[in-house]
Amino acid sequence: MMSMWPIVLLWQTVVYIPEATQAQKDAAVAANATEMAARVKDGKVFDAALDAKADIDAALLRIAPGAKKLVIVMGANWCHDSTSLAVRMGSPRFQTLLRDRYEIVYVDVGVPQMGKGRNIDIAKRFGIKKMKNTPLIMVISAQGRLLNSKKDAVSWRNAASRSDDDVYRYFAEFTPV
Repeated sequence: MMSMWPIVLLWQTVVYIPEATQAQKDAAVAANATEMAARVKDGKVFDAALDAKADIDAALLRIAPGAKKLVIVMGANWCHDSTSLAVRMGSPRFQTLLRDRYEIVYVDVGVPQMGKGRNIDIAKRFGIKKMKNTPLIMVISAQGRLLNSKKDAVSWRNAASRSDDDVYRYFAEFTPV
């Protein structure tokens, strides 16, 4: 029986490569990083046109049978911390870690600090009552439960100033609270 190796690309695309070699896996990760870099350059990491609620519900269905967790990155293209984190998460180093452990959904929140937020009800759905800064990171179980603390979820406002190693370690060593 042929084994299939799933590659979860950003933007909820899943590609299955039969009998993938390590070079093919590495090439897919590099392509994903290139796609993320292009989206950052074009200002389209956080897309207001997407149906964020539907994307999250679909992601929860995809992770339900396995051991993966859902990471919801609530941010905005105008926010350097949000885009910096998205670029990191799209890099080959991070994709190698993230692809086996997490499904990632990026949610555009507009400008909640100025009263012009959107998709804020998604944070409320998982117990975050107020969104004062971006990005906000929620790690969600397949059962739809927030796994990181509310304090941790809102602490990412300085994502751009965190080192790559610190951010990598967070996702590599993540333990639910």
